[in-house]
Amino acid sequence: MSMGEQTIEAPANHPSREQVTRLPQPQPEAEELYRRWLSFLDEEFSRHQAPERRAEIVRDQLFQLYLGRPHGGKLNFTLTSELPLNVLQLSLDPANITLEAGHYPDVDRERFAKSKPLLWFWIMFDRSPIGLNHWLGIRFRCMLGRHLFAKMGKGVRIDHGVELTYGYNLSIDDGVIVRQRALLDDRAEIYLGQGAVIGNYARIYSHTHEKDDYDKLIFAPTKIGARARVGAHTVVLAGTDMAEGAIVGPQGTADDQ
Repeated sequence: MSMGEQTIEAPANHPSREQVTRLPQPQPEAEELYRRWLSFLDEEFSRHQAPERRAEIVRDQLFQLYLGRPHGGKLNFTLTSELPLNVLQLSLDPANITLEAGHYPDVDRERFAKSKPLLWFWIMFDRSPIGLNHWLGIRFRCMLGRHLFAKMGKGVRIDHGVELTYGYNLSIDDGVIVRQRALLDDRAEIYLGQGAVIGNYARIYSHTHEKDDYDKLIFAPTKIGARARVGAHTVVLAGTDMAEGAIVGPQGTADDQ
């Protein structure tokens, strides 16, 4: 076995009990460094709840990830040749960012203020040079989810490019898998039950519109039952209550009708 792999046995009830599964791992030195970084961030976000301080923490981390240096120094606003760099540096600070969700009339301003720096970190991590580091990414998103979501279970896997709206209306139980580019549009409550799997590019909604008045929003909690499967490119409409173990195949539509 190479140093970049972890060997685990198949479950006792697996048809090929003797078969072993090898999970890709970073090298030991890198893994130790990754874990230290995640532990540091977890402690910082646990210690600091104020939006301003969280924004500073995220800004400092993004400066390192994108520019390879600490935040600091005075920007030169007079040279037009430096305007793009100035724009980039200012945009690494969540205090200078507006997100679409912040414009929604139903947003809880106080809760969103605490979430916004972490939402920006979530987005910008995935767009950074390390965003496709799968081992690190799933652990980073789980760490951040503990500070963003209403509930974050154990053993959760959230892949690259998953989109959130507010974060604070999202509850994820143990063992859930959310595959790449899925949308969790948590304008109202969304619950993902234990062991549920959300496929690539699936869209899960918790709001809709009045049939006769499109400007009137309707909010309805959406629930994905334990061990349910939502196929790739499937749309789950607001108010859906998928039963335990239910399956909606690829490019399907799930509703509560």
